[in-house]
Amino acid sequence: MSDAPEDEPPPRPDPPRPTFAPPDPGQPPAPRPYPPGHYAPQGGSHPYPPQGPYPPPRGPGPHPPQGAGPHPPGAYPPQTGGPHTPQAAYPPQNAEPHSPQGAFPSQGAGPHSPRGAFPSQGAGPQYPQGAYPAQGAGPYPSGAYPPQGAGQYPPQGGPRPYSPPGGPGPYPPQVGHPYPPASYSAPPRPIHFSEGTHRLHWATAPLRAFVVLVIYFVLLGLPLLFAAVTGDDTAQALTLFAITGAAALVTAAGAGLWGWRAVRFRVEGDDLVVVTGLVRARTRSIPLSRVQAIDLVRPLMTRVFGLTEVRVEVAGGERSEILLRYLGRNPAQQLRAELLARAAGLPGQTPEAPETPFWRLGFGTLLGSLLMRVPVIATFLLFLGSLMFLLVFAELAMLAVAVPALLAMIRTVVVPVVMYGGFTVALSPDGVRLRYGVLETRMQTVPPGRVQAVALVEPLAWRPLSLARLEVTVAGYAGERQALSSVLLPVAPRAVCVRLIGEIFPGTVLDAIPLVPPSPKSVAADRPEGAGTDDTVFVARRGFPSRRTDVIAHARAQSVRMTVNPLQRMLGVATVHIDAPPGPVRVKAAGRDLGEARAIVESVAQRALAARRTGGDTARWAR
Repeated sequence: MSDAPEDEPPPRPDPPRPTFAPPDPGQPPAPRPYPPGHYAPQGGSHPYPPQGPYPPPRGPGPHPPQGAGPHPPGAYPPQTGGPHTPQAAYPPQNAEPHSPQGAFPSQGAGPHSPRGAFPSQGAGPQYPQGAYPAQGAGPYPSGAYPPQGAGQYPPQGGPRPYSPPGGPGPYPPQVGHPYPPASYSAPPRPIHFSEGTHRLHWATAPLRAFVVLVIYFVLLGLPLLFAAVTGDDTAQALTLFAITGAAALVTAAGAGLWGWRAVRFRVEGDDLVVVTGLVRARTRSIPLSRVQAIDLVRPLMTRVFGLTEVRVEVAGGERSEILLRYLGRNPAQQLRAELLARAAGLPGQTPEAPETPFWRLGFGTLLGSLLMRVPVIATFLLFLGSLMFLLVFAELAMLAVAVPALLAMIRTVVVPVVMYGGFTVALSPDGVRLRYGVLETRMQTVPPGRVQAVALVEPLAWRPLSLARLEVTVAGYAGERQALSSVLLPVAPRAVCVRLIGEIFPGTVLDAIPLVPPSPKSVAADRPEGAGTDDTVFVARRGFPSRRTDVIAHARAQSVRMTVNPLQRMLGVATVHIDAPPGPVRVKAAGRDLGEARAIVESVAQRALAARRTGGDTARWAR
């Protein structure tokens, strides 16, 4: 390294700053800083001596004014015409020079240079003598890259800037950017169900054909194969199996195709129109104001093919539901969103309302709560005792006790685990959304306006842990569908259940409603504990060992009545019933004095009438 020129003021002592002087043109060039086996840039030696891989840090030393005099040899060219001072000269702003050994590239640089150096943003390799051309300047030096966006590197077979003598370059030629652009999946195409007539998914036909083939194989095909294996006339049995199998295959294909083409549906205004049949068409128009619930069900077989069953529950009885088996997953969700929007009085293409997660049931909590129920514990002890008696005394008659006990445990433990596994609750403007199921997944929306009554169930073994279960009566469900859809929360902390009741009946704080105990003269098997009311709901608590707290909104009460049986007539007490649509929740206040019972009937009737007057349009979905 040469000394600093005499006209250069001495550097400040704190911090020390190294200086780099340009090489003297009268002296032989300094050796290249690259070790043997590495390649230096074309055009001569590197402008910096091998004293450090990085340029000097910016310190308190003097900086020459920009825009003055010519450039010394090896210095950077001016960005706007000014030179750089020979010692400790910095490149013009935004020039981003390359350091000689192991320097890093600037952002967005291209391929790697030898010794780890990278070209500047959008530029090619290092230029001869280490100098960069002015921004936007003319032709590139020999071996330089073409301008940014010009395509690939120099033509194949020609000289490459970093190629060793007589051999190809270390990097193959590339076209365009070295990294491919990221790929994004396009959102599903929106489907307008109010435009034209729509059919079920095409996979419905082979799926129905498969069901027909399974029935044939179980009823006729399997016995024929068994006769061919064990019987004397094997050829005849196999021939009969082939003939019947071919007939079953043709029948299954025709049934699947017929069933697929026989169902069409569309949305007309505020009605869902479903047309069934080919020879004799049957048209059914369902006003969306009568829709009680819209569920998406995915059985195990259909989940493999990405199919979904849409169930539309309509008020009017057990046979009033609409089944669309099956649609694709995205069309089913879009149909559900459009029906919900139109049922709420919104435009059909309104996006699905967002949801807020409320509660997620863990697998351990579900299984533990099922095992801690008193009937399950008693059944397990019965099974264990009968099994021990069978093993000790070799009494096969104990199988008549052990087998039913085992089946009962499977029904009360295994079936609920499979049914309610992965249970999640979310809140949205259109209602409470439930998702659950291990083998058959179900997505159910319970609108608050369709909830008639709620029961908070606290079994005896759950009370020390403050656990409870929520059951609900929803208008529109009947029979088996009511039993499958009657659980709002299989198990959760009692505080979570109380919060969810407040979401279903807005403004209700269950624990803040005072309960009046029954008459001391009452005698009832279900042990009534009290009843109370406010301006929104009526509450009754009863039951032992499993305690139930029944809640019904005044606006949902169908009728209020008082009943007196012969024993109650002798004791001077009565039972008040607040009737709701059929379901698992039945609200009644037993063991009330006759005068108190009459007062409850009049009060609930008046509150129900006032709630219905101020409740708005009950024909809409979420009201």
